[in-house]
Amino acid sequence: MVSNRCKLVVRDELNKLGLHFIVVDLGEVEIMENLNSEKRALLKQHLLECGLELMDDKKAILIEKIKTIIVQMVHHSEETIKVNFSDYLSQKLDHNYSYLASMFSEVQGMTIEHFIISHKIERIKELLIYGEYNITEIAWKMGYSSVAHLSSQFKKTTGLSPSHFKQLKNKRRTSIEDIGN
Repeated sequence: MVSNRCKLVVRDELNKLGLHFIVVDLGEVEIMENLNSEKRALLKQHLLECGLELMDDKKAILIEKIKTIIVQMVHHSEETIKVNFSDYLSQKLDHNYSYLASMFSEVQGMTIEHFIISHKIERIKELLIYGEYNITEIAWKMGYSSVAHLSSQFKKTTGLSPSHFKQLKNKRRTSIEDIGN
């Protein structure tokens, strides 16, 4: 689950199945009941029909948690990004960053850093389109050391400068769920 819409869908499916939940958050669900194999299979089927997946593999779960934390920080946090992502992920997931990075790269075929940059670029596109902030404010908000650094990374990723992107009539954006897949 990488969006609030996903959370709503999961809540709805749990309610349909008569399951009581304590928490439905991005990337995880805590259910009050113990699920027997029949109920678990039914939940898995319902989620698949909605385009979601019930994960049992510990690696896959950890990868989803990494993705969820990054999405939350980049797209849904109103705070300025001031943290070192490697330290933040290690602390939040209680794992050594080298282990997290190695596992993520192995499973996803891209580094955590690349995944973060991809999400930051999409968020920058969104901020440019809405026009609420100028490029200096966006650079500060997204945790870049300078406008030049943001512009360089944006151009390297998209092939366009931020100002050229802003002038385009058909802004090319990617949905959060499709970034890194």
